[in-house]
Amino acid sequence: MHATPSITGSIQPTAQPIPGAGVPPTSEAWQASFQAALPYGEFLDRFATPEQRARWDAFHARVSLTPAQQELLAAFVRRMPVLVLSGAWCGDCVNQCPIFAQFAAASHAIDLRFLDRDAHPDIASHLQVCGGQRVPTVAFLSEDWHPVLVYGDKTLAAYRSAAASQLGSSCATGVVPPADDLIAAVTSDWLDQFERVQLILRLSGRLRQIHGD
Repeated sequence: MHATPSITGSIQPTAQPIPGAGVPPTSEAWQASFQAALPYGEFLDRFATPEQRARWDAFHARVSLTPAQQELLAAFVRRMPVLVLSGAWCGDCVNQCPIFAQFAAASHAIDLRFLDRDAHPDIASHLQVCGGQRVPTVAFLSEDWHPVLVYGDKTLAAYRSAAASQLGSSCATGVVPPADDLIAAVTSDWLDQFERVQLILRLSGRLRQIHGD
């Protein structure tokens, strides 16, 4: 795979086409995208500069799961591949992606991979938010590579906080958490989506025929 320097100083791979990544992508294309993606640590090793890695590591250390959240994640039983379109340079990714790594560490069912936004534009183009290539965007997949849910680029708690700071007092609703609690609120928002997908998979008639539960 050829590589070219990026404006961030990290080394970016030349974009590689994924067979079947048309409109819409085939299940084989989703599988190929997932297999081309990297686990959390390897993604940072590959794409982050030392300064970027330090920011990711610092935020990762600030994420804390409650005992109830850990218990919930440990109870997941259906394998769920989670493909995160991301960028090591992205501030929103710094402030959210380490949360996913904490979830994966607490659950044997979550198979978490990260795909650089610019490495596979043929798949990335299907993960747009509001017409833009925002990151992070998460594609939740079934174990046989059918898309279940695409969610990004900020959670409701993060958008409430952004609205309060950018749009002014006219949007002050009293539901924006204090700064010290925002990480916990965003973590809870994301966990709701992970749990929702797990329940979709658990209750899928098609998958229950395969697993018998």
